[in-house]
Amino acid sequence: MNNTFPIEGNLSGLDRKDFQMDINNKKTDLYILKNQKGMEVAVTNYGCAILSIMVPDKDGKYANVVLGHGSIKEVVNSPEPFLNTIIGRYGNRIAKGKFTLYGEEHQLTINNGPNSLHGGPTGFHARVWDATQIDDTTVQFHYVSADGEEGFPGNLDVEMTYRLEEEENALVIEYRASTDRETIVNLTNHAFFNLAGVANPTPTINDHIVTIQADFYTPMDNVSIPTGEIAKVDGTPMDFRTPHAIGERIDEPFEQLVFGAGYDHCYVLKKTEMGALDLAATCTDPKSGRTMEVYTTEAGVQLYTGNWLGGFQGAHGTTFPARSALCFEAQCFPDTPNKAHFPSATLLPGDEYQQVTIYQFGIKE
Repeated sequence: MNNTFPIEGNLSGLDRKDFQMDINNKKTDLYILKNQKGMEVAVTNYGCAILSIMVPDKDGKYANVVLGHGSIKEVVNSPEPFLNTIIGRYGNRIAKGKFTLYGEEHQLTINNGPNSLHGGPTGFHARVWDATQIDDTTVQFHYVSADGEEGFPGNLDVEMTYRLEEEENALVIEYRASTDRETIVNLTNHAFFNLAGVANPTPTINDHIVTIQADFYTPMDNVSIPTGEIAKVDGTPMDFRTPHAIGERIDEPFEQLVFGAGYDHCYVLKKTEMGALDLAATCTDPKSGRTMEVYTTEAGVQLYTGNWLGGFQGAHGTTFPARSALCFEAQCFPDTPNKAHFPSATLLPGDEYQQVTIYQFGIKE
């Protein structure tokens, strides 16, 4: 079922008819969310892709602070297939696409060098979800991932909601999932943020100032698989416990930054308790004054600095060069199924996967 509220005159400048298409006998559409403070978010049900997030700067000027496309055809054919989409069944990489669960080995589709990345080439980002717009602030999505899809075991029933807070300019993402067979689940959203606002070309995020609530991170090898070490950030360019500009240390000859061509690492978040909704990271653009706080129930957050963006075009003639965005992907750790000491990503029948992640926007005082 696809319901959408009136969207004429939306701040994003997107046209609903450009997002209406039949894909595998399912209809895609455009959904506009607005709160009382004037924040607006545009999304589509193809991959639950976020198309725009319109928030004001210190002078009250609204701009889109995510890299987004202007039509469903552009979303489907994007050079960055994970642009602002929901990621599943497993966010991040699994080494050689293999894992063993209760004695049975499973082989996933390989789509990133020797590894499986973000659920495979036809993961949740490339599926048309059933969508129902509940009210002006909320849209709910539903998808059933079939047993064996991209190699994952079990039928996984997923419900995901985008909701705007009324009193704060905050986008709340809520996930629930259940399975009829032992499986692994690690859902996330791969939003590409630039708090300066997208443009032609979109400026780099080198001057964005970031903090991350983490004393440790998971170092990786040269194909971006965690080594298994939980390493201290102390004394390294990975340390964002105090504010640092992204560009301040990103090109240092530190092996981890060389492997990732910049930041592309999972941080082990400091939690009040497992599953608590805690502050994970903050980000500020000094010029516009826009700020973003990231809260999540997850154990980790992947910082990615758009190192592989190639300058492709988005909505309204915007372009997205390398390092013109940064991502805070709330998630379990990469390759968790093959690292027994990492927090488990296993979901059993009768249990429910739950996650809440919030991106809250403001103005630096």
